[in-house]
Amino acid sequence: MPVRIGVSACLVGQPVRYDGGHKRNDLLVDTLGQVVQFVPVCPEVEVGLGVPRPTLRLVMNAGQTRLRVTDTGADQTHAMRRYARRRTAGLARQHISGYVLKKNSPSCGIEGVPVHGANGILSRNGRGLFARALLERYPNLPVEDEGRLNDPRLRENFIERVFAYRRLRSFFASRWTLAGLLAFHAAHELQLMAHAPSAWAKIGALIAGARKLPRAEIMRRYESVFMQALKRPATRARHAKVLRRAMGCLRGRIDHASRMEILALIEDYRLGLRPLIEPLSLVRHYARLYDVGYLKGQYYLEPDARELMLRNHV
Repeated sequence: MPVRIGVSACLVGQPVRYDGGHKRNDLLVDTLGQVVQFVPVCPEVEVGLGVPRPTLRLVMNAGQTRLRVTDTGADQTHAMRRYARRRTAGLARQHISGYVLKKNSPSCGIEGVPVHGANGILSRNGRGLFARALLERYPNLPVEDEGRLNDPRLRENFIERVFAYRRLRSFFASRWTLAGLLAFHAAHELQLMAHAPSAWAKIGALIAGARKLPRAEIMRRYESVFMQALKRPATRARHAKVLRRAMGCLRGRIDHASRMEILALIEDYRLGLRPLIEPLSLVRHYARLYDVGYLKGQYYLEPDARELMLRNHV
């Protein structure tokens, strides 16, 4: 199956904006679009408002956030919430592994959306109604807005989470066993250690006591801890620690000079002098050369080729 990502339709060039225009995002279309399959959604068009259409805004009324037409004040809250529940439920059939939303949109904005108060005060603490429904239904789905993806670190983290989420959902869609889950977890040890070392032990404890839990509960808990751990961006220091740990598995297999060369490369990366791909590629090379089973089975060193291409682009 292709890797599918939901996206606000205007970001991939569809003329669905209120004025008949679009907000094509070159990064999404020209880079991610070469590797993933987009599932475009425009809540305001699909709810029946058409193109062109009056603008919408969030309004605080009697302690509740309402979606209203700017000029007339017509309330679209109920219609949008009903549509959002139905549309987000339908996304499960399309097996999306991530979602990119339009920032500041009263329907799609994740955070910081302007909310107009009855007293004329404008605050930026709102969330679009469709975005709210999406995040409530899929709390562990990798979701970002296009503004945050301009940050290379956040963009790489999003890409990594998309492919991890796809692997996890594919695993749970199979006839999985606890032994299989333990193997899946073991294969992600280095990746988890680079993001949130404490999550490794927490998930291990979950699996150890899993025989007492219903399968659905095991899935829910594992997905939650696993994806929330990866949501914490890896740091250079943690990456360097993980790479040095991987080097420990090569002790006695490579000569002293080669070992010192790799360790120096890892330190240069930690200091910000080199990209991650350089020490990572060298460690992966020696893991393959000497057939080190543990390292060869780590997704940290052996990611999906499409993921590797996108992360190298970052």
